[in-house]
Order: sequence, then C-alpha cells, then structure tokens
Amino acid sequence: MSFEFPSRIGFPSFMLSVLNVIAPVFILIGLGYLAVRVRFYPQEGVRGLIAYVNNFATPCLLFRAMLDVDFSTAFNITIIGPFYIGAVAVLTIGALTAHHLFKRRPGESVSIGFSAMFTNTVLVGIPIMQRAYGDEAMPIVYSIIGLHAPILMTLGMFVMELARRDGGKVSGALWQGLRKSLANPILIGIALGLVGNLFGLQLSGLPDEVTLLLASTVMPVALFGLGGALNEYRLGDTWVAALMTSGLQLIVHPAIAWVVMVPILGVDPHIARYGVLLAAMPAGINVYIFATFYNRAMDVAANTILLSTVLSLFTITGWLLILGA
Repeated sequence: MSFEFPSRIGFPSFMLSVLNVIAPVFILIGLGYLAVRVRFYPQEGVRGLIAYVNNFATPCLLFRAMLDVDFSTAFNITIIGPFYIGAVAVLTIGALTAHHLFKRRPGESVSIGFSAMFTNTVLVGIPIMQRAYGDEAMPIVYSIIGLHAPILMTLGMFVMELARRDGGKVSGALWQGLRKSLANPILIGIALGLVGNLFGLQLSGLPDEVTLLLASTVMPVALFGLGGALNEYRLGDTWVAALMTSGLQLIVHPAIAWVVMVPILGVDPHIARYGVLLAAMPAGINVYIFATFYNRAMDVAANTILLSTVLSLFTITGWLLILGA
C-alpha cells in the first residue's frame, strides 16, 4: 500500500484543514500553560482539573458513547490488536535501549519503556480524533481507550516485578493492577454504558442533560489542565532518553500499527488510520504516576511528557498529512 499525498495544487487547502484540526487543541494546551506560568491560574488547581476530567467528565462521555456503540464495528480486533502490538513493541525496544545504551538498571529500564508505551488517549487523543475524523471514528477510539489503562498498567506492573530485584510477588502486583483497574472511574463509565447498551437503555430527561453537560466539558478542561501541568516538568540531563521514548511513542508505535493493519492484515486504510493516529498521541500522565509508584526513572517520565507533547504538534501534523485529514 502506497501513501497518497495531496496534489501540488490542493496542498495549501489540505494543510489548512490539518491546521483546523490541531490548532484549537494546541492553542488550549498553550493557554493552560501560559495561564499557570504567569499566575493567572494557580498551579495547585491543575491537579483538580485533571481529576475532574478523569473521574467525572470522561466517564460520562464514555458512558454515553457506549450506550449507542455498534459492537460489530467498534470492537475490531484487526485495529485494536495492532495498536497493542505496537505498544508492547515500543515497551520492549525502550526498555532494552535504556538498559544497554543508557546503562540503566532493570527496574529503571522498564519504567523508561513504559514511558514510551503509555499514550495520552483521553486528554489529547479524544479531542484530536474527534476533530480529525468526526463521530464515525469514535466507536473504535472508545473501544481502544476502554482496554488501554487495564492492559498496559497491568502489563507494566508485571514486567516491572519481573525486572527489579527488590520487587514483591508478581501475583501481588497483578492483583493490585486488577484492583486499581476495576476502581478506575473511566472503566466504570465504560462498563455502565455497556450494560445499558445490552439492555437497550435510552437516556432522557435529567440524566441525559446532566451527563451531556459533563461530557461536553472534556475537551476544553482536559487540554487546559494538561497545558497547566506542563509547568511542572523541566528538561534536564535526561533529555536524550526522553527524546528516544518520545520518538518511539510518536513515530515507531503508529508505524508498527500501520504495518500490521494494512500490509499484513489488509485493513482498509481509511479505517486503519483511526487506530494509527490514536497510537501517535504523546505520553499520558500515567507514565509519571507509574514511575513515582515504583520510584524508577521519574526524571525520564516527566521529560517524556513535556517533550512528547511539544513534539506531537509536528508529528501529529505529519501523520495527518500521511493518513489524510
């Protein structure tokens, strides 16, 4: 399968359509960053914004989405599978590179690999995908997001316990990962939506209006909060390692997903691009949470969030040009 770039005549209008997709997203991130930077918004309030998005707004958004999802198209293993094959591949590459090239200890290497694997599918992914491909892409996007945290967090914990010499029992780590996943508000919202879908639930009246209002706040609040959070991170001595993890995340992961989907599995490129672009998102806040939980490579995790978010402005533009906006 060959990529189709826009023609010379249509290229300016195509670039304009790409900018229309990504500009509002990154302007809101920049606004949040500047507001905290110049003290128009308090730094201590940022965590509250992100908690609101993760614990209330996004669960309502995914709950509503799952109510109407068409399972025959949403849970497409030929798209979901390659997404996670790419994720596991960059975890492996990142950990091995950190261990052999940067001479990091095993536990630190796993943490660095996790920084390359865990993408920001909610705070950045949902707004970008919505603006790029509209409602038709969202069922597949939501199906990937529904599996994202439990699969990757559990995998990361499992690998960490195997790698670090001072770790506890693997069974304990797996149980803790499962317990946290089951208590995750995002997963609860998805589960309730799936149950409602199964029984044909139709929202109306007050429940419909309240959940709709909460869901509509995801994009502006999430992006503003993410921008404010970037003030906490500074590039230091680990910028080379962070550049490596960012490259794996922004370029290698989506490239692997594309190769598995299209040339190998023969997925329609216009459908495959939903999973590929979602794989190209920058690092999520969970990479820092994971690193601090195990006290391993926190500097690389923080710098990966900062660097990948900034670089994604350019790499997402590139992927939209390749995949078609």
